[in-house]
Amino acid sequence: MTETWATFGADLHLDLTRGRGLRAGLAEALRDAARTGRLAAGTRLPSSRTLAADLGIARNTVAEAYAELVAEGWLTARHGSGTRVAERARPRRAAAAARVRPPVHGRPAHSLVPGTPDLGGFPRAAWSAAARRALAAAPNEAFGYGSDGRGRIELREALAGYLARARGVYADPERIVLTAGFAHALAVTAAVVRARRVREMAVEGYGLDIHRDLLARAGLRTRPLCVDAQGARTGDLTAAAGAVLLTPAHQFPTGVALTPGRRAAAVDWARTTGGLVLEDDYDGEFRYDRQSVGALQGLDPDRVVYLGTASKSLAPGLRMGWMVVPPGLMGEVLAAKGATDRSSSALDQLTLAEFITSGAYDRHVRGMRLRYRRRRDELVAAVAGRAAVSGIAAGLHAVLDLPPGTERSVVQSAAWQDLALEGMSRYRHPQAGLPPRDALVVGYGTPPDSSWTPTLEALTAALP
Repeated sequence: MTETWATFGADLHLDLTRGRGLRAGLAEALRDAARTGRLAAGTRLPSSRTLAADLGIARNTVAEAYAELVAEGWLTARHGSGTRVAERARPRRAAAAARVRPPVHGRPAHSLVPGTPDLGGFPRAAWSAAARRALAAAPNEAFGYGSDGRGRIELREALAGYLARARGVYADPERIVLTAGFAHALAVTAAVVRARRVREMAVEGYGLDIHRDLLARAGLRTRPLCVDAQGARTGDLTAAAGAVLLTPAHQFPTGVALTPGRRAAAVDWARTTGGLVLEDDYDGEFRYDRQSVGALQGLDPDRVVYLGTASKSLAPGLRMGWMVVPPGLMGEVLAAKGATDRSSSALDQLTLAEFITSGAYDRHVRGMRLRYRRRRDELVAAVAGRAAVSGIAAGLHAVLDLPPGTERSVVQSAAWQDLALEGMSRYRHPQAGLPPRDALVVGYGTPPDSSWTPTLEALTAALP
């Protein structure tokens, strides 16, 4: 029997006029049906061919809509069982019941832990198209071992143009080194610093312990700089520190921007002492209240090592990062990188180059900027009257200031809501001479769209 909508799958009335275009309209109609319960969890949907025939649209349009909703968590697709509606978040009654008993041990139902973008927003179709074009155009030598430690010239040229245009970076392709992400770039730079017989490196008083641990494994002590509303106090840098690691555009985790005076102080320190400034520009493209501030590297390309990554703009699973290296440092960087080279594949580099030069990267960043700005606005509205939001409107995380002495109890309360949440104390340097600050570091980019609303509800339930 020929498979039709009438004989196989649920009978639905789908309004495709709500999105911009047929694919977006179909995705929104299915998303709304799952969200409201019109499509029950476990419901098997028609095949893409059947639904396309019933709606009078292209099969690829249906397949792309299904793939988007699978990525967002609304649908599941398994070989042999077709495409089905995924298990949704617990209804309000179940969530309320969870407030009177501890959660089951295991992975929390919701997470606002910072550091991860919305993985459902990865541009699968556009990336796949770029990969096909890159593969078709790839020279034969791209499939070899590779002889240039800096990485593929195609990506270095694409990045040089993009970074100059979007971040104000002086980035000649010959000065760009491709890495397998930020941690790899930091390890390479730390090895260079240590080889110069430097024993100490300055870091921000609030930051990631995994970065401090990486520097410690390289043989470097870390000296914390106080962080306040103007960013790190770069005027406190001393000659004892051979380098300093900063997040100037959007300090992590406090969410402030380094002021012009303190930017200048960091560069003056490097010029006077011969030290290096390591600039971590981890989410520089995402500024919502104004145009993004240019990179610190533009003030002195000879003293600043610019470190960038696709982990926040695209996905950490790509393992794609880059360094813009001062001219006099390139030999040392390549020597350190060659000792433990684990760069991303040449084909991935060619794909990202094509993704950037085709304009797809700019379109994706603009789309994600709108999505994250909307989420941040919804977060601010949800916590109004319960917690004050501090830091600039940027990036993928926000800081919620709490009454003194309440951070630990709020984090514990969140656990009872089956919500993973981290407090500001989690990021404080052990030797930082900073007064205690009770606050939450909320990663609003982390949840998939399908669980964003219940995650917000769990957060507000945990707040004082």
